This record gives sequence, structure tokens and C-alpha cells, in this order.
Amino acid sequence: MPAGHGLRSRTRDLFARPFRKKGPTHLSTYLRTYKIGDYVDVKVNGSIHKGMPHKFYHGRTGRVWNVTKRAVGVEVNKQVGNRIIRKRIHVRIEHVQPSRCHEEIQERIKRNDKLKTEAKEQGKIISTKRQPEGPKPGFMVEGATLETVTPIPYDVVNDLKGGY
Repeated sequence: MPAGHGLRSRTRDLFARPFRKKGPTHLSTYLRTYKIGDYVDVKVNGSIHKGMPHKFYHGRTGRVWNVTKRAVGVEVNKQVGNRIIRKRIHVRIEHVQPSRCHEEIQERIKRNDKLKTEAKEQGKIISTKRQPEGPKPGFMVEGATLETVTPIPYDVVNDLKGGY
């Protein structure tokens, strides 16, 4: 019999609940608030079938573009052929969690603002742009002796005597 190609085909391990994470859903997932523009990770909860996104979107990160009573609209990039399409999907709250992808950027913005204000007070101009790591500094190896290596001349007569 041929393999099925349904919506939930090949999701036995993908939608399975993790080890020791089975049981009822915590209330904190329902009490979390999402605003438009927030980054969220689509992480399917296999125990709740309603509002479940397609398996393609599991593990994807997107931005909230709409908030409804029980769900959020998430805008996710999807590669189709040679182009990337922005897909808008509605996903129930249980299958979404806040993403940490933007934390480092927000932290860097705050740090740069602080550095700029300190530099302005001192009357200096600083660059807060990230710079690529340059080459490592050179050094001298201590205690090493030089050894000149020369090739041994090839001797045909001795080579043939040895045989194989």
C-alpha cells in the first residue's frame, strides 16, 4: 500500500510531546500577551489539535501581524522555488512561544545608546558599528633550532638488490 501524503504525514516524532513534558498545558501559555510586531517561534503542541499549523511551520520564527481572541497571526518566510514568500498564518496560542532572536539586538541597542551618551558628555565621537575580528598579532617562537633537511640521492643499484 502506498504511503499517505496527508497534512500530518511523517509527524510521529515531530509533533510528539517531549520526555517528561506530557500532561495538561500550563496556564502561563494562555496568560501570555502578544503584541503586533513581536517575534514568535511556531512550536506545535501535539496534544492540542485545534489551531495547529502545518508541519512546515514547526520550528519557524515569524512576526505577529494580528492578534485575535484565541490565536495570533504570524508572518513567516517560506521558500517556494527560487523565491521567498511571506506567508500569513493564524496559529492558536498553544502552538506559539515568544522568540529570543531579538534579545541580543535590543541589548546591543541599549548598550550603544549608553556609550553614545557617555561619549557626548566627554565631547568625543565614537563608532558603535560592529567590526570584523582582525588578524591575530604575530609572535616569535623562542628556543627553536633550525634544521636543514636535504634529500638523499637516489641509488638505483641498492634499490634493486633489496627486491620485493
